[in-house]
Amino acid sequence: MPLPLSILDLAIIGKGETAHDALTGTVAVAKRAEERGYRRVWYAEHHNMGVIASSAPAVLIAHVAAHTRTIRLGAGGVMLPNHAPLTIAEQYGTLATLHPGRIDLGLGRAPGGDQATLRALRRDGSSADAFPQDVLELQGYLSGNTRVEGVNATPGRGTNVPLYILGSSLYGAQLAAVLGLPYGFASHFAPQALRQAVTVYRDTFRPSAQLAEPYVIAGINVFAADTEAEARAQARIVERARVELLLAGRPLSDAEADAILASPHGRAISDMMRYTALGPPDAVRRALDAFAAESKADEFILAHGAPTVAGRLRSIDLVADVMGLAG
Repeated sequence: MPLPLSILDLAIIGKGETAHDALTGTVAVAKRAEERGYRRVWYAEHHNMGVIASSAPAVLIAHVAAHTRTIRLGAGGVMLPNHAPLTIAEQYGTLATLHPGRIDLGLGRAPGGDQATLRALRRDGSSADAFPQDVLELQGYLSGNTRVEGVNATPGRGTNVPLYILGSSLYGAQLAAVLGLPYGFASHFAPQALRQAVTVYRDTFRPSAQLAEPYVIAGINVFAADTEAEARAQARIVERARVELLLAGRPLSDAEADAILASPHGRAISDMMRYTALGPPDAVRRALDAFAAESKADEFILAHGAPTVAGRLRSIDLVADVMGLAG
C-alpha cells in the first residue's frame, strides 16, 4: 500500500504577486489536494519573510477550511515558544469545534524568524527551554485535563486536537518519543539528521493515549512537471530565491545568484534541498520510492516548489496520478 501523501503549503508570494494572491492560491492548492486524495495540508508559522504569507496559520486554516470539505488542515507548525499555550489551545480548539475531525496541530520550538523578529514578537530568548512543559500544558487544555488549576480552554477543552512534534534535530525526535506523539521531520530543508532522528524516535517511543505506535512524517521537495527541463527550471528559481533570502539579503540578478550557488558558500543551499523529487512523473515516483526506503517514514509531506500556483497545481496532479492516489 503506498504511503499517504500530504502537502506543506508555504503560501509563497511569487515575483510580481501580492500576499492576497498567495493566500488565494492556498485555497486553490487545498481544493486540488482534496480532490486528488492527499491526506492533509499544513501551513508553517514564519515571520518577517517577504516571500512567505503564512505568518498566522490559525487564520489561514480557518479561511481554507471554509472553502474545503473533507481534507485535514493544520499547522506545520506553530512555533509554540512564541505563544501562550492557552492561546493556541483556544485558537485550535475553535478551529476543531468549527471543523471537527479536520484539524491538526504541529508544534515546533524555533522562533520562525531572525533575532530582530524574536524581539518584535516580545519573545524571551530562553523561552524555548520550556517547550516540553508548554506542550504538556497545551495538551492538557485540549484534552480537558488542565495542568493549570482553574484554567480551561473554551473552545478547546475536550476537542483532543492531535498534536505532532516537528523538528530537524534529535531534540524533537526524543521529545516526541517520550510524549508518545507523532513526529514530523523537516527534511525538505534540513536533511542532515533525518536517519538518525527517525532511528532515535522509533527506538525510544513510548505509547500514549494519542498514539500506540511510532508515526513519522518526512518532508521532501517536489518539482513535478511535464518535462525534466521545466522541473529543473522551477527548482533553479527556488534556489535563487533562497540565495537572496538566506545568503544575500537583497535582490540579485540571475547571474549573481548562479555565481553564489556555484561557490562553496552557495552549496549549502543545494544541500538544504538534498531530498528533492524532480522531473516528469516517472522520475518523481522513483525519487519518492527511494526516499521511502531511506527515511522509513509512514507519511510524506510534499513541498510542491513550483514558483507559480499553476505550476504547483500541475505538480499536485502529476504526483497524484503517478502515485495512484484515490481522488
